[in-house]
Amino acid sequence: MKLSVTYQPEYESLKELLVEMATERSVNVLLNLIAHRMAQRPHVALVQIWLKKEGDLCQTCQMRNPCPDKKNCLHLAVSRGDSISQFPGNFTSLTGHHQRIPIGITGIGKVAKEKRSLTPEEIEADPDWNNREVWAKGEQILGFGAQPLRFKDIVFGVIAIYSRIKASRVVEGQFWLKMIANHTASAIANANAFSEIDHLKSQLELENEYLKEEIDQARAFGDIIGKSPPLMNIVNQIELVAPTDANVFIFGESGTGKELVAREIHKRSRRKDKPMIKVNCASIPSELYESEFFGHVKGAFTGAIKDRAGRFLAADGGTLFLDEIGELPISLQGKLLRVLQEGTYERIGEETPQHVNVRIIAATNRKIKDDITQGRFRQDLYYRLNVFPIEISPLRNRKEDIRLLTYHFLEKIASEMNRALPEISSAGINQLISYDWPGNVRELRNVIERSIIISKNAPLKFTFPDYQPGSFFVSETGLSSKNKILTDEEIIFFIRNNILSALKKCQGRIYGEKGAARLLGCAPTTLSSRIKKYNIKYKD
Repeated sequence: MKLSVTYQPEYESLKELLVEMATERSVNVLLNLIAHRMAQRPHVALVQIWLKKEGDLCQTCQMRNPCPDKKNCLHLAVSRGDSISQFPGNFTSLTGHHQRIPIGITGIGKVAKEKRSLTPEEIEADPDWNNREVWAKGEQILGFGAQPLRFKDIVFGVIAIYSRIKASRVVEGQFWLKMIANHTASAIANANAFSEIDHLKSQLELENEYLKEEIDQARAFGDIIGKSPPLMNIVNQIELVAPTDANVFIFGESGTGKELVAREIHKRSRRKDKPMIKVNCASIPSELYESEFFGHVKGAFTGAIKDRAGRFLAADGGTLFLDEIGELPISLQGKLLRVLQEGTYERIGEETPQHVNVRIIAATNRKIKDDITQGRFRQDLYYRLNVFPIEISPLRNRKEDIRLLTYHFLEKIASEMNRALPEISSAGINQLISYDWPGNVRELRNVIERSIIISKNAPLKFTFPDYQPGSFFVSETGLSSKNKILTDEEIIFFIRNNILSALKKCQGRIYGEKGAARLLGCAPTTLSSRIKKYNIKYKD
């Protein structure tokens, strides 16, 4: 079957198309525009455009046997036309015989490999065309042209046009088809460049936005301060793991400085010139978790009024700090694991995979192994994160750091308040050292800040709201607010039994709306610390 190569041009409409192509940034919109406008021409039966991509259907592809390497092939991206022998809409399908074409196989594949159009002799010698002779006759196909989408020496794909007329002006037709193909390739290159620019711009905007949110918190505890053996051990661990890209899992009670350790790891890593983005997994509403992590496209759900890149993209090339990861819903843990394993994810409402290079530092104040046993945390995710664990000791186990931390906070807070450096007595220091600090370093800073505010220019006096002896006592009828001096044994007896009563009423639950911490009016981490302090066991 003889086929005339190319089609009869309509110069004005082609010029208009070239102008429209020059202004389009989206590759998908661009290809659909070209195919739609070309298919509107009365003599055009079918317009198809393939893009060169990695193989994805190798196991089921109809052309898997002749495929030379099964790595890259042509993916049918757009198909437009009107069939006169088949059901309406068949020409718009992206599945079927030609949905994937190996590079160098069939006439289309040869165009991509050799970066040139086919001669009439090559078309007639193509076995694929001979096999489709019945189809071509049924559709009254009389002309065919194919051009590589070539920009400089890069081939993005192939455009092919099937015509129902014999071309009377072959040279002009070839010229215009080649011009459209070249402009398409240039437009794809521009669209890719704009996409990269938008990606970098979006990442920079997100980075600035998130860094502004975190900058005050990053300064809240200053540098790592102390000289206790547990703290020196943490410093040594930071120096060991920081230069690597290993995932780090930081364990410690609330207020011990897990974020500070994470920032020190990032600052000493090879990623220090890229952002460290923090995600507080406990503060994100459950319905927004996926959008917060992976982003969404405009219109993906109610309220998605614009595209959002997500925090993985904001941290691309840098570090993502997942604070309180124990609060991450089990439904999202699998998606997080996939990103860690494959380095790819999809935004909500978008099927195009996003590739990221992110180092993960996770932190928790929970007993993750207990959560794994109870089915609240995935074991495979735990092992993926727990490449290098760091355990931060609570402040009560490194009392020798309290003096240094106290003077550091005194200088810092007084400077922030524009106050003279306040005096602190030896008795005051001993009072701080003897306190148990259930809120750890964060509570120490708060106590010092509160003391500076209320002391004015007098020597500092410290109060600890979580524990005030003398404010209650235990009698046969329960708690009394009368002013009676209590023994330590009486105080411990009441606190311990009060906690036990709350736990019993909440069936052992600590966290959440139905947890004992909410019933007692304290933070869950504070309650956990008291349970440990008073040696309360589940059997009790």
